[in-house]
Amino acid sequence: MYGPEGFYRRPEGPAGHFRTSVHASPLFAAAVARLLCRVDEALDRPAVLDFVDMAAGRGELAAGVLAALPADVAPRVRARAVEVGGRPPGLDHRIEWRSELPRGITGLLFANEWLDNVPVEVAETDAAGVARRVLVRGDGAERLGEPVGGADAGWLARWWPLPPEPGRRAEIGLPRDAAWASAVSALDRGLAVAVDYGHTADARPPFGTLTGFRDGRETRPVPDGSCDITAHVALDACAAACAPPEAVCTPSGTTCTPPDAARTPSDTAHPPSSTAHTSPGTARTPSGTTCTPSGTARTPPDAAHTPSDTAHPPSSTAHMSPGTARTPSDTARTPPGTPRTPPGTAHTPPGARLLTQRAALRALGLSGARPPLALASSDPAAYVRALAAAGEAAELTAPGGLGDFGWLLRPAGIPDLFVDVPDHEEQ
Repeated sequence: MYGPEGFYRRPEGPAGHFRTSVHASPLFAAAVARLLCRVDEALDRPAVLDFVDMAAGRGELAAGVLAALPADVAPRVRARAVEVGGRPPGLDHRIEWRSELPRGITGLLFANEWLDNVPVEVAETDAAGVARRVLVRGDGAERLGEPVGGADAGWLARWWPLPPEPGRRAEIGLPRDAAWASAVSALDRGLAVAVDYGHTADARPPFGTLTGFRDGRETRPVPDGSCDITAHVALDACAAACAPPEAVCTPSGTTCTPPDAARTPSDTAHPPSSTAHTSPGTARTPSGTTCTPSGTARTPPDAAHTPSDTAHPPSSTAHMSPGTARTPSDTARTPPGTPRTPPGTAHTPPGARLLTQRAALRALGLSGARPPLALASSDPAAYVRALAAAGEAAELTAPGGLGDFGWLLRPAGIPDLFVDVPDHEEQ
């Protein structure tokens, strides 16, 4: 995915193939800027306020957040974009471009469609009811390999038990759990947020979610760099990967190490944001698409996180592209019957919250309500602008589309900023 001719090295960038929430509307960056201001207040307005855009794509979110910040906050913000790809030309000079996650963050770490880009192993039940690894060739052809064992088998048993029915699939999320825990451990004080299309234990997709995207359409996931490869995220498992700070981390909250973290390749802990990030359900909406079709979920697996053998990735080959909300035009990226809305926090540990994007953005002041008709008479231009903004807000919060993305929240040293937001909201 990040090779010389890789999918994420193309000049058009991810936005040429699908839209994430960032691409859908500047209202998304404005909402993240408001969240950063709330974190600032909770931290008592530190001299330096960090904003870290994990899996930054082409830096669109970081630039949008800086542009939306109030004048009394912006001068104190240290914006850093973490991305494997090179710095895009013309990016705001205030944004520091890095290939690795910084440590000692005081502020907001925001990972929009990053975890779906961290590669995972795919397991499938064979005719005898045994869960085996799915192996894939460079041309996309698959076959079953050895039985799943060790830590991967333990993860399946806990988070995604496979019934003996042949053909049932699961995507083993250990690398994502480790990547998220590593990101959380980089936070001294503030808030870490992961946004992705995902699922929880009470609503796992029966046949997995691995898929590909190219030119705004869902396609077969061929690991040759020609398309984006993605899979939805087991967000509840990620939430539990790092126990509450008081339970495992040092007093500063910086050393929370997930179980089996040693198994994660060195570059996995800070996978490329590679993508613009959209993930299944994540509404990777193809460029030019104004509304994410219901049932559309797009999860790209950024192979960028795959070690040198990426050309023929193991079944794990489900690479998710960070934050990619890929919703192909008129294409439902989620397999039929796959629930994409995180059911809540029943499986999240104390200190973590799992909300829908719809609930989170509404709490940050985003509403898709139509402006009053009276405004059309008194100020027609203002009415048209308000109507356009309402349409964009409606897309970002739409059930069956971008609104179904999951927001995984982990505060460190500050209170829950979404304490009044119900885990289950009316649509």
